[in-house]
Amino acid sequence: MYNVLIVEDDPMVAMINQQYIAQNVGFNILGICRDGQSTLDFINSNKVDLIILDQYMPKLNGIDVLRYIRLQELPISVIMVTAANDSQTVEEALRLGIVDYLVKPFTAVRFGQALTTFVNRQKTLSGDNTLDQKNIDELIGFNMAQGSNVLPKGIQESTLRTVENFLKENAFSKEMTSDEIADGVGISRVTIRRYMNYFIEIGNVTGRMNYETGGRPCMMYIWNKV
Repeated sequence: MYNVLIVEDDPMVAMINQQYIAQNVGFNILGICRDGQSTLDFINSNKVDLIILDQYMPKLNGIDVLRYIRLQELPISVIMVTAANDSQTVEEALRLGIVDYLVKPFTAVRFGQALTTFVNRQKTLSGDNTLDQKNIDELIGFNMAQGSNVLPKGIQESTLRTVENFLKENAFSKEMTSDEIADGVGISRVTIRRYMNYFIEIGNVTGRMNYETGGRPCMMYIWNKV
């Protein structure tokens, strides 16, 4: 069981992080910190394996917290989950050895991939194992198949083009919910969410969480004008 600390000053995002972590077995949420200084106090008195770390916070930002962890040589892994997408922040986070970097708004699928990357690294690096080149390639994210046009499992070419054409015609200048897209295309909402997650991953669609619904938050999507 891996002990996780969520560092996030937005209560709604912190709750979403909790829900996404709960969907993955093997993780125990120790707590939530709302600012950088309380994070340092927490990790100095608790055994933490993984931090889900925001960048923009009061007192100390995420990079400051990450620098402290590395300076003190604490055995804590970090996944950045933040709205910060400037190259300087991303470069510094990578230099400081993060496991993954997720830009808000993120999907449950992408969040789960980050947790899987963490678990795989922990398993590979556990004990006194001797690593071969394949193990090392996996640790640093080297992918021989990178750049291939093979679609991921569950994504069909014909359905992809149907959804893409609908988005270009209807979500090019206005945001739409997954329900609206599903009704417009004529396929299930579960299927639409899978395709929207894929479009976000490849950069064709921008999604944001709408908290002003008066009820449960929902994702809003818009086709990128590229």
